[in-house]
Formats: sequence, C-alpha cells, structure tokens
Amino acid sequence: MTDLLIFFQMGEWIGTAAFAVSGAMVAIDKRTDIFGVILLAVITALGGGTLRDVLIGHVPPRMFSSFHYVLLATLCAVTVFVLARIFKEKFVRREPLIEQINNVFDAIGLGVFAASGARIGMEAGFENNLFLVTFLGMTTAVGGGMLRDVLIQEIPFVLKKRVYAVAAIAGALSFALLCRAGVASNFAYAAGCLVTTALRLMATVFRWNLPKAI
Repeated sequence: MTDLLIFFQMGEWIGTAAFAVSGAMVAIDKRTDIFGVILLAVITALGGGTLRDVLIGHVPPRMFSSFHYVLLATLCAVTVFVLARIFKEKFVRREPLIEQINNVFDAIGLGVFAASGARIGMEAGFENNLFLVTFLGMTTAVGGGMLRDVLIQEIPFVLKKRVYAVAAIAGALSFALLCRAGVASNFAYAAGCLVTTALRLMATVFRWNLPKAI
C-alpha cells in the first residue's frame, strides 16, 4: 500500500471514529439500548458512504466488504456506551458539555467524509463532472446523519441548523477544485477536510444559520 493510500485510509478511520462517537452520543441521549447505540453509530459513520456507493454503482457498498470500518464504528459505540453507563450521573449532569464535544466530533467526521466522498467520486471516473463530485462529497458527509435522524424521528439536522450541508459542499468543492488545479491530492484532501470542519465549528460558535421563511 502506497503512502498516499495509507494517508487517505487514516483519514477515513478518523472520520469513521468521529461520526461513530457522534452517533453513539445521540443514541444515548435518546435513551436507546446498547443495540440502538451501536446501530445508530454505524449508520451515522457509514450510511453516507453507502448512499454514495449506490449512486455511483459500486455494489455491494464498501461497508459490506471493508469490515474493519464497521468494527471500528462498533468499538467506538461500545466504548461510549460503557463510559456513559459507568459515569451515568456525570453524563446526564454534563449534557451541555457533552453536546459541545459531540459537535467537535461531528465537525471532524463531516470534514473527512466531504473530502473523501469527493475523492472517491473522482477516482470512479467522474472527475470532469464537478457537480456530481461535489454532490457525492456532500452525500457522504451528511447522509449517515440524515438516516440516523429519520430513525429517531427527528427532522434531519442538515435541514435546519448551522450551515451543515453548506460546510460539506464547501469542503468537497474545495478538494475537487484544488485537484483540478494540479494541487497534490493529499494537500487537497487535507484542505477540503479543514474547510468543512472549520466552517462547521465556526457556525456552531457564532450561531450561523441559513435564513428561514418564518
């Protein structure tokens, strides 16, 4: 395996772990059992990539052939579950702090998968279709969270708060444009991750939201 592939794989491991922790925290906040925590963590971490693979005709989706990602998401979910169970009273008492931590993990996962989804789209032969590549990056980044929110019967976060999808679009588009400009793919990847993560965190800190009708 080349150094570049190892770099991309490490990024995907980080994104998977970050989204799995985020999904597990949401599941625990909704008082689901351990199966629910694991399921929502795996869906949050890998659901967007599964939707992307279906869109580009990569079947079965990668989550069913790269089992280590499912295992990583499961381990993260179990770890969060055990910690929440051991420190139950502290976990409940410090929910505002935990939500802030969750936002950081969510922002990291969003950044990694926005760039990763765009990269996979380009590698699949769609490098000349900027719209599709950007859409695939956005779908990879927000798809899992949308599926999670539907399962817990909430309006998907992406549709109501903190320029969530816009941040993913910006990161995916940045990666694609930098690659087309001749920038080394590892630097473009890092830049795409950083753009999305920074926008997401800044939107949280400064409470940026897109305008609403009412």
